[in-house]
Amino acid sequence: QVELVESGGGLAQPGGSLRLSCAASGSIFSINAMGWFRQAPGKERELVATITSGGKTNYADPVKGRFTISRDNARNTVWLQMNSLKPEDTATYYCGSWGDGKDYWGKGTPVTVSL
Repeated sequence: QVELVESGGGLAQPGGSLRLSCAASGSIFSINAMGWFRQAPGKERELVATITSGGKTNYADPVKGRFTISRDNARNTVWLQMNSLKPEDTATYYCGSWGDGKDYWGKGTPVTVSL
C-alpha cells in the first residue's frame, strides 16, 4: 500500500506560479513512476506530467514549456512547478504512483487560476 499526500494548491493569477508537492509513504520500494493528473469540473481526468525513478519525464502538450516535474527518490517526494499559469489550468491536481502492476492516488489539491 502506498499513501500519497499532495500540498501546494491554491489560487494564482494568470501568468503566476504555484508549486505542488506530493509525499509518498508506505510500500515506496514498489514505486517506479510518479506523476500528476488533473481533473477540471465536468471533464475527465487527464495527464499532466510523469517521471520515472530514473528521472525520465513526460509532459502533456498543454503544459510543455510551462510546467516542470521533479523527484527526490531519497525523500520520496515529487514536485510540479507550474509557471505561466492560465485559467484553463484550473483543476484538481492528483498525484499518482505506479509500480508492481498497481497504481495509487492522492486525494487531490485544488488549483484555481483567476484574476
